[in-house]
Amino acid sequence: MPNKRFDFIVFDWDGTLMDSTMTIVRSLQGAAKDLGLPVPTDKDASHVIGLGLQEAIARVFPEMDGSMTQKVIDRYRVHYFTKDHELPLFEGVREMITDLAQQGYFLAVATGKSRVGLNRALHTSKLSSFFDATRCADETFSKPHPAMLQELTRELGQDMRRTVMIGDTTHDLQMANNAGAVAVAVEYGAHDPQTLQTCAPIFSAKNVPDLHQWLVQPK
Repeated sequence: MPNKRFDFIVFDWDGTLMDSTMTIVRSLQGAAKDLGLPVPTDKDASHVIGLGLQEAIARVFPEMDGSMTQKVIDRYRVHYFTKDHELPLFEGVREMITDLAQQGYFLAVATGKSRVGLNRALHTSKLSSFFDATRCADETFSKPHPAMLQELTRELGQDMRRTVMIGDTTHDLQMANNAGAVAVAVEYGAHDPQTLQTCAPIFSAKNVPDLHQWLVQPK
């Protein structure tokens, strides 16, 4: 495909490929209830999606004693892992990923999930074989630090200038900006379209088919 604009497409996972935003929100709220902590609002809980879990919890509960962090993580995982096997991909994701792979794009995931969590999601969704590389928040610096994209491009020998990062949060888009990659937003996830626009994405997709069509347009 000599006319394609990108060689390497990197996706966020939660809220971008998998419809998991509200499950994450409810799991954070459930953990807070279990431990007698102030229960975050939907907005506050959804704002930290995309960050590593430890960093997300620190932001949601800024006045919490640090010694409680692991307890919150443990309770969050209890709530989340009872539901994660039921979570669907967004409509059109499987078709999009299959088509992009067939067209010869390098594909990767950069996520705030843990390695265990991403492996579970990839296994459940049966998408593991489509991705050339993945990076998780417990393996390197959390978004919006550029490390995930830097490591993925080095691993696969890709040019950052021909790499696009796609995500539903400002954390994803800021990571792309920090790394020198192209930032593309999706409007159906955790952060609202107006907030996403503060990161100046090159494109903002209203749904997965919209994203798919844009990605395969020749330059």
